[in-house]
Amino acid sequence: MTTSSQLQGQLTDLPQRKIEASSHAWPWLAFWLSAIVAIGFFFVPAFIIRPFAYQAPRALLVAMALRQRAPIATLLAGFVCLLIALALWRVAGIWRRLVIAVVLIVVAFSAAMARLNYFEWMFHPIDSQQFIPQSESKLGSNEMILAVNFGNDARAYPIRQMAYHHILNDVVAGTPIAVTY
Repeated sequence: MTTSSQLQGQLTDLPQRKIEASSHAWPWLAFWLSAIVAIGFFFVPAFIIRPFAYQAPRALLVAMALRQRAPIATLLAGFVCLLIALALWRVAGIWRRLVIAVVLIVVAFSAAMARLNYFEWMFHPIDSQQFIPQSESKLGSNEMILAVNFGNDARAYPIRQMAYHHILNDVVAGTPIAVTY
């Protein structure tokens, strides 16, 4: 049974517990913010810049600005996240340690990927182009094309395909060309 003095002691401990709980909240908030920054600098540009998806000019501008700053930003935010995670590790229980470990793995992945040109993986080159006569083409009448005409040789490159691959090496009338979009 709880005596009144024990109850009084527990009630006076409540403000102290609140202070302790709020002092533990700041490191977690800093950990999550640094993790979101590190992860965001990789994933936001990767999400905005996708083949065959509409890319609004402002969104593309933001994505390119983030992409340009991503190597240093992911490194700094990841380092801050790691330092805070080390401090939190000592006071965290098993489930929170698991969350810390998973978040650090995603942060490390983001920092590594920010240093790679992953757009080359999305926009791979055409290895061997194949051309067919216009009569056999299945292009729609409203489909946009890039056209090249040298001498008696002509080529048409569908914009839809070029938007995905971005560059194609070809030879038209004996002249090597690089078609790009």
